[in-house]
Amino acid sequence: MKRIEHLLELFIFQSRWLMAPFYIGLVISLGLLMIKFVQELFHFIPHILSLDESQTILAILTMIDLSLAGNLLLMVIFSGYENFVSKINVGDHEDKPEWMGKVDFSGLKLKLIASIVAISGIHLLKSFMNIQNTDKESLMWLLIVHVTFIVSGMLLAVMDYVVSKSEGHGTKKGAGHGPAQH
Repeated sequence: MKRIEHLLELFIFQSRWLMAPFYIGLVISLGLLMIKFVQELFHFIPHILSLDESQTILAILTMIDLSLAGNLLLMVIFSGYENFVSKINVGDHEDKPEWMGKVDFSGLKLKLIASIVAISGIHLLKSFMNIQNTDKESLMWLLIVHVTFIVSGMLLAVMDYVVSKSEGHGTKKGAGHGPAQH
């Protein structure tokens, strides 16, 4: 019976590799996002002299938006793969991000919501910059969604703080229930 249990646990543990194709798909999506960024850039460059200040800022905000989405994808790819599939072993490569290997699921959630808030803020700013062409109802919904993201992020941060404090006080030093709390 113990052998069956061990095989079952090994099978369940190995099932984490079913997530690898998801991360490969996200890497492909990152490449597609880069293509869209380059497309926007080449669309913007020839018109730079004919665009007014507001149109220039809108074009730049679009590129910032795309780069933030790329950063978000990269965070999900690295952190998700490392948290749920396997460690990424690049040794002491000089370009290895400092946060790589240190972002747990809780940290990933907070980074994701912060990125989503930033992307939502840029969409909102673009609408304000183009307010003459934005209907008031759309603007209202963009604002409601943005505030919802902010409140959600704050609630996630508070929940993580409460959980970390309750775990810190619930573990006694030397009790054998995990690392000693100092």
